[in-house]
Amino acid sequence: MDINRYTPSYGLNQKHLTKLADYTTEELFEILYATKAVKAKFIAHESTRILQGVTVALLFGDTSLRTRSALEIGIRQLGGACVNLPYSEDDMCAGENIKDIVNVISRYGVGALITRDIAQKDLDEFCAVSSIPIINSENEDFNPLQTLADLYTVWEKKKKLEGIKIAYVGKGGNVASSLIMGAIKCGIEVAVATPPGFGIKNEHLLHAEQYGKIYLTDNPAEAVRDADIVYTDSYVYHTKLSDEERGVLKPYQVNNALMNTAAHNASFMHPLPATRGTEVTEDVIDGKNSLVLEQGENKLHVIKAVLALLVK
Repeated sequence: MDINRYTPSYGLNQKHLTKLADYTTEELFEILYATKAVKAKFIAHESTRILQGVTVALLFGDTSLRTRSALEIGIRQLGGACVNLPYSEDDMCAGENIKDIVNVISRYGVGALITRDIAQKDLDEFCAVSSIPIINSENEDFNPLQTLADLYTVWEKKKKLEGIKIAYVGKGGNVASSLIMGAIKCGIEVAVATPPGFGIKNEHLLHAEQYGKIYLTDNPAEAVRDADIVYTDSYVYHTKLSDEERGVLKPYQVNNALMNTAAHNASFMHPLPATRGTEVTEDVIDGKNSLVLEQGENKLHVIKAVLALLVK
């Protein structure tokens, strides 16, 4: 389906956003068009007070920089307020109950609950009992807001989604799992190059392949050949690698030699934080074809679009 031939209604039937597998192509397009609309207002300095009088709760199980900043700033730009709630596995082990947490929070007048680093099985329980929208900003399995920002960035830069080729190279993780699902559903050709032991979880690959073919290889140059977008993620964010593991991942570094096998004027993407000299070289990530700053900015607008569509 061609996004440029789609006519948005600026509405969603979905109540929650924890993984992109739950969303149809049309629903992804709705979010992307809403992102375009809120970004246009942002650029024009037009006020968008959709969340006036609404409080959004952030329930984070680990630290973050860009995601938390984008969430808090985006909520305020929409006229809402946010409150940070502590969360730890110790709380759950001490007797906290998911149903009680959600039901009490909703009685405080909270309009949505945004989570981070909460297991998908627990999120599914949250969604089953919650009367307010649950939004997963990131967990071990999925990173849906990042992928939505990535898809919008590709559409904004390349003026289309259908027919684009994106190559994911390096260590498979939650970003890669969400990316392949979102890209396939939007008509993007996907190639993945990961070393043995660092691939995307098989269950996520099989699920995404229900919607389209994914080219899998352990050869980065094969995956990147003729790609319009070359994408990688951090190897060491919240993770420590042994010298042996670093050696296994080293051939998957995105550098100029690898970028030269991609399509002419191919763009580079990375969700940040990045370790220059590890998964990507400085001249690539800071070069003229890098879209990392656009990705970072567009996460703000995606967040606002998702909240505008889900919070009733």
